[in-house]
Amino acid sequence: MSKILTVVGARPQFVKAAVVSREMLKHQDCFQEVIVHTGQHYDANMSQVFFDEMQIPQPDYHLEIGGGNHGEMTGKMLIKIEEVLLKEKPDIVLVYGDTNSTLAGALAAVKLHVPVAHVEAGLRSYNRVMPEEHNRVLTDHVSDWLFCPTQTAVNNLLSEGFSANGQRTTDNGQRSSQPKVVMTGDVMLDAFLFYSKISDQKSAIIKDLQLENKDFVLCTIHRAENTDNPDRLDSILSALKEISEEKTIVLPLHPRTKKILEHRALNTEHRALKIIDPVSYFDMIQLLKHSQLVMTDSGGVQKEAFFAKSPCVTLREETEWVELVDQGHNKVVGSQKDTIISGYHEMLTCKADFDKNLYGTGSAGFKIIENLS
Repeated sequence: MSKILTVVGARPQFVKAAVVSREMLKHQDCFQEVIVHTGQHYDANMSQVFFDEMQIPQPDYHLEIGGGNHGEMTGKMLIKIEEVLLKEKPDIVLVYGDTNSTLAGALAAVKLHVPVAHVEAGLRSYNRVMPEEHNRVLTDHVSDWLFCPTQTAVNNLLSEGFSANGQRTTDNGQRSSQPKVVMTGDVMLDAFLFYSKISDQKSAIIKDLQLENKDFVLCTIHRAENTDNPDRLDSILSALKEISEEKTIVLPLHPRTKKILEHRALNTEHRALKIIDPVSYFDMIQLLKHSQLVMTDSGGVQKEAFFAKSPCVTLREETEWVELVDQGHNKVVGSQKDTIISGYHEMLTCKADFDKNLYGTGSAGFKIIENLS
């Protein structure tokens, strides 16, 4: 039996981990999972609600490391995760995505010679200003299994010198310099397909907010490149206010963004701009499925919009999900007011085919467990 130590800390990771944990439970004779929650997302609406409603096993360890600068947060996580590793002595450390929790988990493991599996490997925005880009690149280069959501992600790794046929170990059992690269599809598609019908039954958010089907815009803003830059944030908010003159906008406000807005005393009051607290995953699925358009700076929400068959406007200068742009499901507009409004109007009439298979068939979790067996 293999002991797998799973490191999570942020909302998207809880969603992804739910998929793989569910697959592991089907093979309890082969796997024992130990879950470590770093506490990177410590707000109850961004954390505990996901474990509760998605029936993810409760964390075995909660490190309660939230807030602080990137270096401070990552350093504290390294210390605490290393302590858990020394106690649990896992066979594999499993990390997800591109957060500080991802990098800390991978670095702590590799320093103790514990093999690392990275789910959502190979993504690249090629923007080295983004802390997420550093996290994902560094994690890929210390991992033993690289589980890629798309062929583009595989190609990115091949261009960096990874081998498509790389093996995790050598003949004598020593750690290989070449990890195993696997195209699994996207675990977030697995989650969306599995939980979509459940959310139809359990979520009442559309009714509670008095929203009309396909007659509102869903928006999320949280990335530091937008929230920490006063000019960018002002421009985005100004565009949203103007758009809300003709279309209701629902904005679940990330705690970090809310704190910045309050600190700067920015006026967000507007008749058709519905600012609400962070929502549960089931509520988010409903908002995505019923929205006419999604506007976001989140990588995960870009994909979830596609799964929900809603066109997307990305409030960044680039995206790691290039296939959505290439196929016409997403438009990257940056943070300038005029380009945001122009992108909004263009994507309202989006005619792209949302039935295309861009992220697999919903079997990513199975493929991950199959390769770890």
